[in-house]
Amino acid sequence: MHLKSAGKFNRLLSLFKPSPPSLPFFPTSFLLFLLVPFNSFVPATATSLRSVVLYMETPARTMWVNGPIIVGAGPAGLSVAACLHTHGVPSVVLERDDCIASLWQRRTYDRLRLHLPKRFCELPGMPFPASYPEYPTKHQFVSYLESYAAAFHVRPRFRQSVASARFDHAAGLWRVQASSSSDTGGDEATYTEYIGRWLVVATGENAERVLPEFAGAGSFKGPVTHVSEYKSGEPYRGSRVLVVGCGNSGMEVCLDLCEHGARPAMVVRDAVHVLPREMLGVATFSVAAFLLRFLPLRLVDRLLVLLAGLFLGNDLPRLGLRRPDSGGPLELKNSRGRTPVLDIGALEKIRAGEIAVVPGVKRFVAGGAEMVDGSFVAADAVVLATGYHSNVPQWLKVRIG
Repeated sequence: MHLKSAGKFNRLLSLFKPSPPSLPFFPTSFLLFLLVPFNSFVPATATSLRSVVLYMETPARTMWVNGPIIVGAGPAGLSVAACLHTHGVPSVVLERDDCIASLWQRRTYDRLRLHLPKRFCELPGMPFPASYPEYPTKHQFVSYLESYAAAFHVRPRFRQSVASARFDHAAGLWRVQASSSSDTGGDEATYTEYIGRWLVVATGENAERVLPEFAGAGSFKGPVTHVSEYKSGEPYRGSRVLVVGCGNSGMEVCLDLCEHGARPAMVVRDAVHVLPREMLGVATFSVAAFLLRFLPLRLVDRLLVLLAGLFLGNDLPRLGLRRPDSGGPLELKNSRGRTPVLDIGALEKIRAGEIAVVPGVKRFVAGGAEMVDGSFVAADAVVLATGYHSNVPQWLKVRIG
């Protein structure tokens, strides 16, 4: 994740002042800012931005928030709160889990590292420790985020699951309703309505698992796991594992399974762009960023595909990995959210026959799966590397754009 957005905050900070400017919706590449005008609905005692929240004890607990309400305590939400804090603007960060960066802490596999060099992933105002490698591990990244939150005094309100957020036109304010689960694990929940002038949506693209429905899924006798639950290939040692999905997670899980003595088969249903993570020691992302300073995106895409062929070989279609007929890696990321795969060793295993590439699944049966080309793939277990999706449309009660 690339969040070098401190400059944008300097331009936005003037919006978080007591005077009531007219504020439009403000989308960015990484965060969705929903900024709306303020009016006299806020009590006079709540006009100071230094006073973060005031409480009103009502049957449904209400909290007045004098700064932005930030939904999500991942890297994006932390960086927003930190930049605001640096300029003396308070905020309230709502997080549905009980920790920051819960995706990284709870729903990633053990071997995961940042796919981009650390200089592209540092948050505003705080670089990674010099001792960190070029591609920090997930544990190093989580440690960095925890240090970042502490350094900028970001204290999220945990276990706050946002159910709805709507703009009250009569009041000129956002009303964000959240439920908090009990720390003891009971069914009781406390409901709070947060009311404020600004709403920042920082929940990212990976809030909810994508779980496709497959014919015959109930017939398969082995364990079926989503990649969010996968930690290591060790439990699969000696097993035949069908990995459904060929994105970065699918490729890396297959590589991890190989290194733990399992026999993976990777389902490749659609065309995919595969790029080397580095070219002659230089990160592919760095190459792309440099070229985009001088050339149009489509030309950069053509160069990236050409360079990928030189560094990875032109035999990918023979291996079962065909490139899209239209749209380069950057264009497809921008237009459809399809991230190119950065190879970190899986192609070598595919060429060696240690990772089988198979077509889409037609139906599951007791001992494996029938594929769309009529073949059969035996499997003892299934890992669904089918990705995630945003949950914002479920609770944001407003049309964007």
